[in-house]
Amino acid sequence: MLERNKMYVQLPFEELKVDPNQKKRIAYFYDADVGNYAYGAGHPMKPHRIRMAHSLIMNYGLYKKMEIYRAKPATKQEMCQFHTDEYIDFLSRVNPDNLDMFAKEQIKFNVGDDCPVFDGLFEYCGISGGGSMEGAARLNRGKCDIAINYAGGLHHAKKSEASGFCYLNDIVLGIIELLRYHPRVLYIDIDVHHGDGVEEAFYTTDRVMTCSFHKYGEFFPGTGELRDIGVGKGKYYSVNVPLRDGIDDSSYKSIFEPVISKIVEWYQPSAIVLQCGGDSLSGDRLGCFNLSMAGHANCVNFVKSFNIPMMVVGGGGYTMRNVARTWAYESGILNNVILPGELPYNEYYEYYGPDYKLDVRPSNMYNSNSPEFLNKILTNIISNLENTKHAPSVQMNPVPNDAEDLGDVEEDTAEAMDTKGGSEFARDEQTQPLTEFYDDDNKDDGEKNISVHDKHSMDIDNAPHKQESAPTAEPPSQPEQHNAAAPSQQPQHSSATVPETSKPTIVPEPSSQPPHTPQNESSSGVTLTEEEMKEIDELNKSQ
Repeated sequence: MLERNKMYVQLPFEELKVDPNQKKRIAYFYDADVGNYAYGAGHPMKPHRIRMAHSLIMNYGLYKKMEIYRAKPATKQEMCQFHTDEYIDFLSRVNPDNLDMFAKEQIKFNVGDDCPVFDGLFEYCGISGGGSMEGAARLNRGKCDIAINYAGGLHHAKKSEASGFCYLNDIVLGIIELLRYHPRVLYIDIDVHHGDGVEEAFYTTDRVMTCSFHKYGEFFPGTGELRDIGVGKGKYYSVNVPLRDGIDDSSYKSIFEPVISKIVEWYQPSAIVLQCGGDSLSGDRLGCFNLSMAGHANCVNFVKSFNIPMMVVGGGGYTMRNVARTWAYESGILNNVILPGELPYNEYYEYYGPDYKLDVRPSNMYNSNSPEFLNKILTNIISNLENTKHAPSVQMNPVPNDAEDLGDVEEDTAEAMDTKGGSEFARDEQTQPLTEFYDDDNKDDGEKNISVHDKHSMDIDNAPHKQESAPTAEPPSQPEQHNAAAPSQQPQHSSATVPETSKPTIVPEPSSQPPHTPQNESSSGVTLTEEEMKEIDELNKSQ
């Protein structure tokens, strides 16, 4: 009995630390259309939160460190790798206008109150599924170390029915894609609700181990009991951690880290999928846990520390400002950056009042999870995991062919490159190194080590391009205003009006290139500033 009591140890919750020198290749999937969909007035699920999180991620500058993609929406054929044909066909055809035609199907597929039919439902499912499947495919090909899809994480959807605001189970589709290359995949769920859809999909196999930390007892969906451990070949490969109301950062860390450590040590997964549902945060509209932003992000940081290929998906979360804050902060953690507490200005800045800080604080809620209760759970789980000490082997088979790729010709047109950044192939690996900066980054010259002279040189170098793109009303006597398309202006800059030291040696043909000026004269070897060129103008006028 003494040994059993030693199993659970209350760990102190410390400030999160990252290694800024560790480099991770991160593929971030986002579709700008996802925020346009709405479940309906008064419905707690709001896809707009994904757009808010994306706005914070962009304004914190994390886009410079990640490859950013707009995944192709999942097709019907891809969705049917898990879901039934008739269910996917129903989702593709139903809309608010023809709802009366599908009265029987609404009951059969559990579509109604919690999972309403709204405009663009099938497109919304396609965005969610496409991001997770493409993220898994990039992990398979070794193109990235971490894939992020906050539009995914819809873990309640079943094979042939919607459930808990979820229609398409993008997680299962992503794991199926991972299983084409990886012998074992670990799924971790830190949503306040049990990840029943994913557990049910892989309940009878040892290829996928599911581990869910959730509130259990008179709470949706009512599954996820400690004794639910899988059946048949999948026995002991489903892990459920049922928790009570009010669990705080320290208690959550003390149960999360030892369970995940043992699973990784004994199961030896070659890929991990982490569902980061934000409804386990303190103050959530539907949740009843008491985690701070740092307590939630600690789980992400801990799983990342194993350096195993990893896919991070979204999930629940019904207090939008807190979900957006947390997902942005966790994106920083994945990029080995601790984001500053002061929020940058963004389109949704007023949502974050009155403090405008990147933080979700715990409340004074009572923690119903006593050390004795958590010790009992941990002891039981470790006892079950003893049966999985030897990682299950997988027979080697030829890797199935990838889905047919018809190319991205339309996405690589000049217009598409300008508006959407082109296709995935055109945007591949577009990240900004730490030593690189752009003109619009020049908010603090001292920070970027740019001298005033260098800045003037950059402005002068850019001047001809600006003049060629826009007509000017100033007199043609100024050196900056030359235009190759107007040869009639050339005589005004004859040898009599130009100082002898900067007199051009060769006069080019008007049709070939612009005439030489002190600004673009290369033979002198000197770059003139704007002030010096104005002095030359004054001298020309006086002569």
